[in-house]
Amino acid sequence: MSSRRPTLLLAVLVLLAGAFTACKSSNDRGTPTTPESLREAGVVRVGFANEAPYAYRDEDSGDLTGEAPVIARKVFERMGVPKVEGVLTEFGSLIPGLKAGRFDIIAAGMYVTPERCEQIAFSEPSYCIGEAFLVRKGNPLDLHSYEDAAKHDNARLGVVAGTVELGYAEKTGVPSDRIVVFPDPPSALAGVQADRVDAFAGTSLTVQDLIDKTADDSVERAEPFTDPVINGEKAQGCGAFGFRTADEELRKAFDTHLAELLGSDEHEALVRPFGFTAADIASRPTTASLCQP
Repeated sequence: MSSRRPTLLLAVLVLLAGAFTACKSSNDRGTPTTPESLREAGVVRVGFANEAPYAYRDEDSGDLTGEAPVIARKVFERMGVPKVEGVLTEFGSLIPGLKAGRFDIIAAGMYVTPERCEQIAFSEPSYCIGEAFLVRKGNPLDLHSYEDAAKHDNARLGVVAGTVELGYAEKTGVPSDRIVVFPDPPSALAGVQADRVDAFAGTSLTVQDLIDKTADDSVERAEPFTDPVINGEKAQGCGAFGFRTADEELRKAFDTHLAELLGSDEHEALVRPFGFTAADIASRPTTASLCQP
């Protein structure tokens, strides 16, 4: 028995080494992902957070859909990569997941912010939109802005982990003990319904999508609503695709094909089913300007 232990140990070490090599190869930590490597594989893995209308699984078909996936699919098709494979991830784990190589790009409608630009590289934006609150019927605390939530002594504001809404809440003065963090928008909706929070802060399309898809008339969108003012400027989020900083060749190739699509009639037709208007995609600042602190 003892004479077999070295052999077994060696076999285990060989298997572990092989597994480590395969893992490293599959997540591309050591080797940059390039357009050529994706064409050879025939598939690109995209991280998404199941947030309609940006990127989500269709409940009926099970297909990955939303603004970001349909654009990614069109761009990669032009790059010679026929298949887009979704990797479901909580929003707050998208950047760590990308950096760890769990997927090749983030296709989740993620806003470009200076803080995120320090961690990953972004494509040019594909849309820009404002904010909204989801509240209980009648908006009992009369909340029509982040500033209203900050000024009201008892207002509890729900946000999704890792989103810009958390930053907006903090920067407009909402105390941390009145900010409730949820893993995703449906959980935040449930939080409003259960009176765990007085309002859920999300993008205007996220909030509208939740209202459209719920049969519960005890919640509504806060109207009117004023977007937050951050550092003296009205905040408006612009979404883009995220890449590892080492994958510069891939990002540049993606941006080249994306530029041919953005603002076109084809672009508008692709995103119209998800609630985006011509105004949402017509005028967008550059990623370079959005990355400036």
